[in-house]
Amino acid sequence: MSVLSTVKNWFRKGGASLGMIKSLTLVTDDRRIAMDPSEYTRINVAKKYYSNDFKPIEFINSYGDKRTRKYETVNVTKLAARRLASIIFNEGCKVEIGDDKKANELLESVFLDNEFYLTFEEYLEKWIALGSGAIRPYVQDDKIKLAWITADQFYPLHVNTNDVKEAAIASKTTVVEDDKNVYYTLLEFHEWQGDNYVITNELYRSDSADSVGVQVPLSSIEEYADTQETATLTGLVKPLFAFFKTPGANNKMLESPLGLGLIDNARSTVDAINRTHDEFIWDVRSGKRRMVVPKSWLKRPNANSRRRDNDTHPPMFDPDETVYQAMYGDDDAIGFHDMSVAIRVDQYSSTMEFFLHEFENEIGLSQGTFTQSASGIQTATEVVSNNSMTYQTRSSYLTMVEKTITQLVDAILELAQCGELFSDGKARWTGDVQKVNINIDFNDGVFIDQDAQLKNDLQALSANALPLKQFWMRNYSLDEATADEWMQQLNSEKVGNDPDPSGEVGLFGGADDGTRTDVGESGQDS
Repeated sequence: MSVLSTVKNWFRKGGASLGMIKSLTLVTDDRRIAMDPSEYTRINVAKKYYSNDFKPIEFINSYGDKRTRKYETVNVTKLAARRLASIIFNEGCKVEIGDDKKANELLESVFLDNEFYLTFEEYLEKWIALGSGAIRPYVQDDKIKLAWITADQFYPLHVNTNDVKEAAIASKTTVVEDDKNVYYTLLEFHEWQGDNYVITNELYRSDSADSVGVQVPLSSIEEYADTQETATLTGLVKPLFAFFKTPGANNKMLESPLGLGLIDNARSTVDAINRTHDEFIWDVRSGKRRMVVPKSWLKRPNANSRRRDNDTHPPMFDPDETVYQAMYGDDDAIGFHDMSVAIRVDQYSSTMEFFLHEFENEIGLSQGTFTQSASGIQTATEVVSNNSMTYQTRSSYLTMVEKTITQLVDAILELAQCGELFSDGKARWTGDVQKVNINIDFNDGVFIDQDAQLKNDLQALSANALPLKQFWMRNYSLDEATADEWMQQLNSEKVGNDPDPSGEVGLFGGADDGTRTDVGESGQDS
């Protein structure tokens, strides 16, 4: 950093303390953001559980000394979020726009360029764990890119609302200046001012990771040097971001538009699971085999306690042997004792299973999702077929996912109409966003008993209760165009294979009038 920049930062700090320059400790300190800071405290706790970020365990050993050790946890938050994300969304999903070919080509190009179908599942996992998230399309190098946002970065400007139409998005960057870390936070405000959509960018600098800091010019770091402070877009009807929240009401703060993470109503159960697992690991470590023997049994003949080639009575134990532990005292009184402690496997297993069942109920997954049944760990298909709870939970999540993807498509089309954002000044798509028909196929085949469906559909087909085209589409994952091609091929093959009526006559006899030609004049068969 230059001397001039250092002086400017010093003056900004002084100005901030006098109220001359805007300064924020928390993002929620900004007057435009109506969110309660406790919501983001809750989200940060959920983030620690998802990251498996726990402090070491402190304990007192047998000598009364305070010691620390690693907390041996099971990251069930990550496990559950991953499982839910995988059964809710997969790369087999397909998003299309009605009959608008140009809009479809644009959407396919954006999704392909941003690896949407792969990235969405990854971020859905994080959103489920933390409760909320968002996607913001933006233009870079004449291409529409997607920025993925987690709950701790997204700040709705209003509370007590179902639809989030205005928000602030926080992006933190760490830069090394004068051999120390400096933290820059970009706040991007999306607001409606009448019919205009206004995006305001503000950059803040802080020497502490726990504070947003004082406002500085966007040119303070190279990353935002070309970013405009304000951009006003006209003609838009939808916000330029898509918001996701987990299904269900936020019972921690009733007015909040943010969703709840997995541990928000299951924290005590997750703590019990982690504690049980940690104690079992410690029990295994403490329960290793120990044999107490007199110290003289382990005494080396040399004072240096090192084995030498000329030792008369070298040690007879394996050098890696840890079973035998020496004890001071009279050799005859001490004798030989087995001090091993039995490991309580059954007790810990049943305790862990009890808490895992509780956790499954609390997050809406079928019993046996994380525990073992008589036939072993169940697959996703077995879970859904054995208990409908997982399927019901998935359906609730799909409603929110569908809403988010619909908002994203709207935002992409809105952005594509803003020709001023592209170097040639031309819009990439024109039309009425509100009249666009968005179709989302979540590829539910993995959650259906395919054999049972095929059997039932064959019966319906035989009874003329199901069109052949629909049979193909349901059981062979065909789209309508491919099913039409199959139908044409089948019809052409039928025409080619139809028997020739004249051939039948020649083979079996008979004339056009139906009389038989294989009967002689006398009326007898020839």
